[in-house]
Parts: sequence; structure tokens; C-alpha cells
Amino acid sequence: MKKEIVSLAFAVASSAALAAIEMGAPFSDGAVLQRGMKVPVWGTATAGNEIEVSFAGKSLETTVSQDGSWRVDLPSMDACSKGREMVVVERESGWFGSKVDEKVLTDILVGEVWFASGQSNMETPIWHDGNSRYRDGKGAMMTAMTKLPLVRFIKTPRVYGTASRHKLKVQWQKFEPSSFVATHYSCHWKLLSAVAWYYARELHLALGIPIGIVESSIGGTGIDAWTPREGYEGCDPSINSVAEYKPLFGKEWKRNDLYNAPFQQPTSLFNAMVRDYTPMAMRGFIWYQGCNNNPESHLYRVKMHALYNGWAKAFENPSLKLYFAQLAPWQTNWMGICMAQTQFAAEQPNAAIAVTADVGNFDDIHPNDKETVAQRLVIHALKRDYGFDIPEDDSPVAKSLSVAGDVATVEFDNATFWYIYNLDMSLKAPFEIAGEDGVWKQAEIVVCKDCEKGWKALSFINHSALHLKSAEVKSPVAVRYLGRDRTSGVMYNQVALPLGPFEISLGAKKTK
Repeated sequence: MKKEIVSLAFAVASSAALAAIEMGAPFSDGAVLQRGMKVPVWGTATAGNEIEVSFAGKSLETTVSQDGSWRVDLPSMDACSKGREMVVVERESGWFGSKVDEKVLTDILVGEVWFASGQSNMETPIWHDGNSRYRDGKGAMMTAMTKLPLVRFIKTPRVYGTASRHKLKVQWQKFEPSSFVATHYSCHWKLLSAVAWYYARELHLALGIPIGIVESSIGGTGIDAWTPREGYEGCDPSINSVAEYKPLFGKEWKRNDLYNAPFQQPTSLFNAMVRDYTPMAMRGFIWYQGCNNNPESHLYRVKMHALYNGWAKAFENPSLKLYFAQLAPWQTNWMGICMAQTQFAAEQPNAAIAVTADVGNFDDIHPNDKETVAQRLVIHALKRDYGFDIPEDDSPVAKSLSVAGDVATVEFDNATFWYIYNLDMSLKAPFEIAGEDGVWKQAEIVVCKDCEKGWKALSFINHSALHLKSAEVKSPVAVRYLGRDRTSGVMYNQVALPLGPFEISLGAKKTK
């Protein structure tokens, strides 16, 4: 008799364990759902049972698949700042199936949802008491005085591997001082990204609705690890070796010529730190990465296309937005990868670049002014996604070069006039000119008589073209800007957006 009772208890316990509803990673108390588009809600339960999801006056039903997964798509909703309940009920199959489990998620908001990803400059936390450099310069004050209950975030733990190797367990948190307190010797990667923090805050202040941001980033990582397998479908042949690479983990992993760590392998971070959030409804993602791919800058444009295409497919969102930060000046010349980033932005209509040529630190690869970076990302969203009347959100881009005698003239998009800002108040700018010999020489800006007064007094040029010359180059054939190591941007357009690194030759035009 005792054995029968034990067996019965075990069977009941096993049945209950199988019946338990598990929600997908984005769904917990305090979640923010995306407004204005269908919202997939998913999870796992017992195969064959029925699931009913109720939220905001809508109820949807589905049957759990044989693999234990289920999903419903909530219809498009307006933004809502009132926390509401989401009720998920599991019932046995059949007309009179009894309820076997129920999940009630509380304080659910509807607003705008974004993702943040990349390497160390994205990961750099809003604040950390135990690191004097790897943090935002104003983070301590900003987090202490900010209490925005309608802004929520998820910080994804560091994991890597194949899909489902690690099941993410995450929780939405509110933007309030207690959410950003860490012990002196705690790990910096447990704290929210500074760029993500400022981006979410600026969006909320501008829109006045709930904002949710999910961050997944790890320092020292390359773009391949964050690219899903879907991104390599039909990719450019130049990255076939990456597309065909089969990642290995655990005892199977061996260092190779392409990747020196298991977490650097293609798809390994997307699968572990992003995949569980798919197909979450969101407006787009912000991206700050590139340092690790600098040695192969000739491939970076193609790899960014794979990244974008893969994320758009995985999140089932062909209109997914990608706003990304260009690398800021440092000891290394980032010219190649910065130009690749600029070209990608010109080719992908749903992407835009935030130029950071003026916020670098020659002696620190992690400059601590993350607020400026985030604000330049935000203006893209405000103008392109939210209808703000912003006169210009793009930095100037060189489009053509012409030469008359020893004067080289560069025409630009996104510039109607210019000003220069140097700390020493000089009129020098890091332009260079090269002749047929390919040797770069320092150039100076030449202004017409009508501009001379404003140029000398106010560092101001009232037209879009820039005329350049060098006493050492009599017949120019090429112009570049920020082409040398340890040079910082000083040229700005009419809305104070900086000119980024470029190189242009006679006959060359901006890529469409």
C-alpha cells in the first residue's frame, strides 16, 4: 500500500512538472510590449494541451505543439502606461478540459521596445564604483537622480553556445536608483550599458510613453558571433568560409586560425544571448561594435549586411531598424572599418550611422562620453520612426571630388554649411591631399573672399563644398579626412553633426 501511495504521488508530481507553463524570455512581471505591431507571446507547456493568453481585453487560444512549444500573436496595441495583467492558462485538451496551470504576469506596459548589442563600447556600464575608466563619466549622478518607472530594461547574462544550450532566465527592471547599485568588486558586465541607458532615457523623455530596452553585449567580441545563421543565407561569397563554419563547444572545441575562443565562433552569442528573445516584437536594435573586426575591414560591410538580414529574419521583422555607432578615434587608424560602416549605412535603408569622430580618447579605447553617442543614435529614431521635425539626422558624407589646378573640391551630402571647432581656436583640420605618387600631405581649407571674414572670426563656412590645397601637392587626385592615427574630428555641419573619416579619389562617387 505504501508503495502504491508513493508511486501515485510521484506520478502526480511528474504530471504537474510536465504541465507547468514556462514563458518565453521577454515575458516577466514589469515587461514592456511593442505598440503598433503584432506581439508574439510564446512559451512551453505540455504537448497537446490548450493555452489561452489574455491581455488588454483580448483572449487568444492555441494548442501546444508536440515539441512542447506554443505561441499566439496579440493584435496591434496603442501605447499604455498603466500596468496591466497578462494571464496565461493551460488546460487539458478537449471540450471540458480542466485547468492544469496558470501564469499571471503583472505590471505589463505597452510602448516602444529596442535591443542593444555589440562589444565593449556597448557593454561599458552606466556606472561602476570599482572601475575608474570603464564606465560613463556622469553615470553616478545620472543614475542617482533618475527615477523613470515607465522605462524598463533587461540585462542579459554572459553565455555562449548553440541554440537552447543555455535557457535565458531574465527579469525586467525599472529605471530607478536601486537598479543601478553594484558592490565595489562586482562584475561590470552585470550592469546596464551606458549607451542603452541613455538611449532609453532620451526616447522616453521625447515620446512620453513606456520604453523597454534589452541589452546583450560582451567586450572583445566580433560581429560573426552576433550574427544568426539566417543572416548567411544568400550572403556574399567573400564570407562563405564564415557562413559554412560549424561551431564546436565543450570538449569538441579546438582553437583555429579563424577564431581563438569558442564564444567568437559564428552564431555562438546570437544563439545564446539573443535567440531566446526571438521573435519578440520590437522597433529595432542599436549596435556598437567593430574594434575586433578591424584587421578585416574589407569584409565588414558584407558582414554587417549578414548581421542585419539575420536579425530581421529571426525577429520576423523586415522593417527592423538598425542604428549603430561608428568607432571613435583612438591610437589605431580606424579608416578602413569606418568607411565600411559608412558604406553599409548608405546601402541599407533601415540602417543609419552615428558618427563619433569627436568623442574619442587617444589613450582609452573606451571613451566615457556615452551620452553623446546615444543622443546621435536617438535622433535617427526620432526623425525616421517617430515623426519628429528634425532638420537633419545624418552626418555629412563625401559624394564627389573635382580638381582645378592645385585646389581639390569635395562636395557633400547632409551639409549646407560648416563650422570648425578646435580647443585651441585654430582653423586647422585633419584633411590630407595626395597626388599621383599616393603620398598624403597635410591640407588646408581654402575659402573664398565672401567667406573669409566669417571663417577667421567665427570658424564658419556658409556653403557645402570644401576647397582644399597643399603647398606640397601641385596636382591632387585624392582627399582624405582623419586618415592618420591619433586625429580627432573638428568639422561639423549646420546641426552640429560631425564629419566622419573618408577617402575619395577623382572619378569616385558616393555609393548609393
